[in-house]
Amino acid sequence: MKRVMIKISYDGTCYNGWQSGGIGTCIEDVINNHLKEITGEDIKIIGTSRTDSGVHARSNIAVFDTNSSIDPNVFYKALNAILPEDIRILESKEVSLDFHPRRCNTKKIYTYKVLNQKVQDPLYRLYTYFVYHEIDLDKMKKAAEFLVGEHDFAGFINPKSNIIQISKQKAEDNIEDENPKHTTIRTIYSIDITKDNNNIITFKFCGNGFLYHQIRIMVGSLLRVGMNMWEVEKIKEILDRRDRKDAGPTAPACGLCLEEIIIE
Repeated sequence: MKRVMIKISYDGTCYNGWQSGGIGTCIEDVINNHLKEITGEDIKIIGTSRTDSGVHARSNIAVFDTNSSIDPNVFYKALNAILPEDIRILESKEVSLDFHPRRCNTKKIYTYKVLNQKVQDPLYRLYTYFVYHEIDLDKMKKAAEFLVGEHDFAGFINPKSNIIQISKQKAEDNIEDENPKHTTIRTIYSIDITKDNNNIITFKFCGNGFLYHQIRIMVGSLLRVGMNMWEVEKIKEILDRRDRKDAGPTAPACGLCLEEIIIE
């Protein structure tokens, strides 16, 4: 038995997210099925980041166990030969059997792209959120400073998140939950906001992890600041109040991409 780590890039447009078990085709299912085709084994990959429906990834990480005689270093070639064109394995290699990508300290880097001009460009429609309003970048940058650091991001999470449901149940049962993954506290190391010559605004987030829809809700909220619908201090108020109803809309999935996972 050996454990193989793979780096995966995918266009999430046609998929119902990473994790299997939902409605529609998921990235995880596609890779599992093709691994079975190659190895003859029922393999279940374990991903580091479970991206949502329609979200893209330049480099996600997963592992799987196999008894196959295929060299781990060339597994990516075998998979790429049969995977659909919108999923590619960038790298494959053997790791120790006790390596688990979700139990490591990691930094996750995401970008969110907004096309900001008067008319939509059809060539960008699958990978950017189109906004025709004028946007004040400097104002958004000032507002984003409130989000950097360790905070309780309960105001920036989808209420349907498993974390919210677990927390509610634990509270009802009067049980103290010490699992750090069952809290809405996360650390954001940096947020960079830039605009290029193609009128694309890029939000770059680096953190130790993100909650369900957190980045998309933060972007939706920052855009309200940038469009002068809110004052800069509104972002701090959302953090302090910890109520999703106070935050802005959830930006569309198409603009979000997992760029890199750094395992420390």
